[in-house]
Amino acid sequence: MSDVEKIAIEDTKKWLLEAVVGLNLCPFAKAVVVKDMIRYRVCASSQPADLLAMLREELQYLAAADPDKLDTTLLIAPKALPDFLDFNDFLTECDDVLMDLALDGVLQVADFHPHYQFGGTDVDNIENFTNRTPYPTLHLLREASIDKAVAAYPDASLIFERNMEVLNKLGHAGWAQLGVAARLHN
Repeated sequence: MSDVEKIAIEDTKKWLLEAVVGLNLCPFAKAVVVKDMIRYRVCASSQPADLLAMLREELQYLAAADPDKLDTTLLIAPKALPDFLDFNDFLTECDDVLMDLALDGVLQVADFHPHYQFGGTDVDNIENFTNRTPYPTLHLLREASIDKAVAAYPDASLIFERNMEVLNKLGHAGWAQLGVAARLHN
């Protein structure tokens, strides 16, 4: 494993533990972290086509894996698509791969980016940080796991609102203190 891959995985794990699990931004994440059911993969290329090819491989890998041993994959792209709008446009191609593999409804791809910005928000709005990772990241999830988690969580629709409260209390200074920024630069 290259230094780029090691650092990208370390930074992503820190973000996952400190922000996602630590702040409980996703109440479903802790169980898969504790059970070590996450696969971390890094696309070291800067080319979107290489990331797309790796996405295809990882979707097939996850679909074939035993769901009791592997629940989700984080595909990290530290050198690809540093511009959020380019990354956002790229997601259409990701959906096309999912459909091409006939995995729509079986798996889904969630997106995270260091400059994530929800539509209708300002760049620095704190709610954008719910989807900000150290590096552009594609989160491959099993639909069955999502359904099971949502059924077990009484008010899943309120997660986003709760996250906004948490991040507003934390603020930008508190987020910076988490130390979940990337160490690699594109």
